[in-house]
Amino acid sequence: MKQLLPTINPSPGYDRIKVVASFAELVGTPFREGVNALCWARTLSGNFDEIATGLGVVEEITTLDEARLRELNLSPAGRAAREVLLEDQRLLRDCGLAPILDCIPGYPCDTEAGPVPTDVYSFHVDSATTEADTWLCSYNVAPSEGLRNEEAVRRVDVPDTRAALLKLYGGRDDADFSAYLSENCFDLHYVPVPSAQPYSFGLGNLWRIATAWPGSPVPPCIHRAPITLPGQLPRLLLIS
Repeated sequence: MKQLLPTINPSPGYDRIKVVASFAELVGTPFREGVNALCWARTLSGNFDEIATGLGVVEEITTLDEARLRELNLSPAGRAAREVLLEDQRLLRDCGLAPILDCIPGYPCDTEAGPVPTDVYSFHVDSATTEADTWLCSYNVAPSEGLRNEEAVRRVDVPDTRAALLKLYGGRDDADFSAYLSENCFDLHYVPVPSAQPYSFGLGNLWRIATAWPGSPVPPCIHRAPITLPGQLPRLLLIS
């Protein structure tokens, strides 16, 4: 069974997640002592599905700006949801970030990646060349999902997968092969161990998660997007 936030009671050695009580605490809490996922747990008011419905047919990922949101004819519950979306973006912009609110009917599936799928439906980590975090919030439909580092193995370290990648590469398992894995982002994707218990990011919770960057004091947070189901509404996702 998946563990749902914000009711988290991690056992010793599974302290990757920390729940905070405010936006200021979310911003000011450093990643340390293994914690690589911070969650500002919230119960939001408003009808976010009404926002998604009001946009009409959305066939591809669409970024929503304030003007697009303001032009929607909404009920009081829809207007309340809209103000939450705008306020969350304001909070992040005031911190010097560049948040994007996306309406997502689904993500492209990587059907030609060979041994390692590299789409966002695969458990993966984000990476950067300098210090950076990922911020995200799912408002409706389905939330992102996380996986503690102890419960995952890099796909490129699974013997059969590595052998298949070596065959595809056509060379030896050396520094050049490692560079090949990195250039194609194969080394950013993970598979759960059999006993793994993925956890839900929950709807309405604002997260700050660690990325892979040189000198990071903690390992990056492993996560993935929820599977898109036929007939479901588009997903509203804030990300920065």
